[in-house]
Amino acid sequence: MAANIEENIRCYRTAPFDARFPNTNQTRNCFQNYLDFHRCNKALSTKNKDVSPCEWYQKVYNSICPISWVSKWDDQLESGTFPGKI
Repeated sequence: MAANIEENIRCYRTAPFDARFPNTNQTRNCFQNYLDFHRCNKALSTKNKDVSPCEWYQKVYNSICPISWVSKWDDQLESGTFPGKI
């Protein structure tokens, strides 16, 4: 199964369809993948495990989200004012 995940990450082109977000507006999808990436990183880092499976979420939010949003959220994370629960 790990090889399948690595293959998907390596062959990644654009964000696949996510049934949780069927509408054209992908704002929630963008934010959810950003949260999932940071939650995954935090969970695996605290257990001292490999965080490479988290790269999937990062690639998805980088392809869906505007760069200005991501940079704003990164700044908020650093300053401790990010509104989401990670």
